[in-house]
Amino acid sequence: MKKKLLIFGSHEISELATFYFKKENKYNIEGYVLDDEYIDKDSFLDKPLIPYSEVKKKYSTTDFCFHVAISFKQHNQLREKKYKQVKNDGYDLISYIDPNSVISDIESIGENCFILENQTIQPNVKIGDNVVIWSGNHIGHGSLIGNHAYISSHVVISGHVEISERVFLGVNTAIKDFCKIGKDSFITMGANVTKDINEGSVVMPTSSIILEKDDKRARLIKKKYFF
Repeated sequence: MKKKLLIFGSHEISELATFYFKKENKYNIEGYVLDDEYIDKDSFLDKPLIPYSEVKKKYSTTDFCFHVAISFKQHNQLREKKYKQVKNDGYDLISYIDPNSVISDIESIGENCFILENQTIQPNVKIGDNVVIWSGNHIGHGSLIGNHAYISSHVVISGHVEISERVFLGVNTAIKDFCKIGKDSFITMGANVTKDINEGSVVMPTSSIILEKDDKRARLIKKKYFF
């Protein structure tokens, strides 16, 4: 018998979570939950939209589980806050882990994670609670992903890397082995990290150099590679 699922959120991430949980076909989605002050309609995706103040009155912790589907707003702090609120109220928080991946140890992944397709997650990797990992990443052996982190697409995390709490990794980030990324850091799109990063840092890549077609250097480079 499928367990009944409530999803916290009513925006794009919730729509995506709905798509993937329906594909997994393990849970019946019974409704969507928001804080009371954000309720401005009765339903979302043809299911009830429920004020959080009503949840424990009508939806028991034994019959219902939760998934908090919130993005990286407030640098992942909002998702952390709602995750802790739901957990403290006694609900089980379930993860979505797409089966179209190579994952060495599912048991090493925490609760309320949202892990999409085409991952390579190597042996001895530990992933904390409430982590979002978008499509198509490599997480090298022996690495640690801290609670409430957010990993975008096509990120390469080499072996024995430590990603701390609430870190955001942008698309096409690459991290050298044995690096430690301090909590609340923001690694922007395309950055190459080759050393430890202090807590709260922002890491940005050097912008690409663009040579216009009439530039002599552009013509020489094209001639070298293509002719």
